[in-house]
Amino acid sequence: MKHLIFVIALAGAFCGVWLHAQESTPTILVSRQLAAQEGLNVGDAVELATDERGGKSVAFRIAGIYEPTPDPMRLGAVPREVRLHLPDLLALTRDESTPEGTEHVEAINVALANPEDASAFAAELNAKMPGILARTTSGAAGSGTTFVVLERFHLAIAAVTILASTVFLLALTIMLVDERREAVGMLRLIGLPARRILVQVLLEGLLIASCGAVFGLVLARGSEYLINAFFQWRYDTALVFVRVTPSVAAVCVAIAVPLGAVATVAASWALLRRSGLRLARR
Repeated sequence: MKHLIFVIALAGAFCGVWLHAQESTPTILVSRQLAAQEGLNVGDAVELATDERGGKSVAFRIAGIYEPTPDPMRLGAVPREVRLHLPDLLALTRDESTPEGTEHVEAINVALANPEDASAFAAELNAKMPGILARTTSGAAGSGTTFVVLERFHLAIAAVTILASTVFLLALTIMLVDERREAVGMLRLIGLPARRILVQVLLEGLLIASCGAVFGLVLARGSEYLINAFFQWRYDTALVFVRVTPSVAAVCVAIAVPLGAVATVAASWALLRRSGLRLARR
């Protein structure tokens, strides 16, 4: 009985020492890509060093695995990163000649509870702290300027695409209307006015354009999933490459449906100006 109590006490002491060592070991977060590459799991002990030879390494314990924030500017670069507590980072990277507490940083990111106050906050900080440059991330040079250029480039491509598609649609509609020349001529001969036939053509154009817009949205929605799945797998990122939002869908429908109806009416107008006898005669 005494031996059993001694073994239990020894095991309890060992567990206490182990738990204390776990608590005293600093913790880090590891990116998902790095954890998958190195086979790391939560709770594993790793060592980090600032030089490639591993000199003066410090032991850490993995407290969690995180998904890096998608960054289009780093597309193609697999983020093999770790996140440390600031005191642990300073202790690991501090030069021996730098006294503790005299370290400096070059940039600090501040997240506001109300993002709309970012401009006012930056202006107030610049006024109260000379030598500090505060600016909003949306107005920062670099990546923001790059995406503005890309947005304008995409807008130019969209405009050229719509213009070319309109010309093609008009030519196709003229060919289809010309095939119905005899039917339109017979309608004119039985007494239907050109305005009545034009309204019918307009309704047909609206119906066909609406069906085409719905088909296009369904195709875009299906392509959105396939494109995102492929490129996220290809670049190992959570970045969303294609997103069909309600506003984008509304703009597409607002352009496609009137454009299709106008193309149909424009193609039929020249045909309806002819007399019924000329239309019925081949």
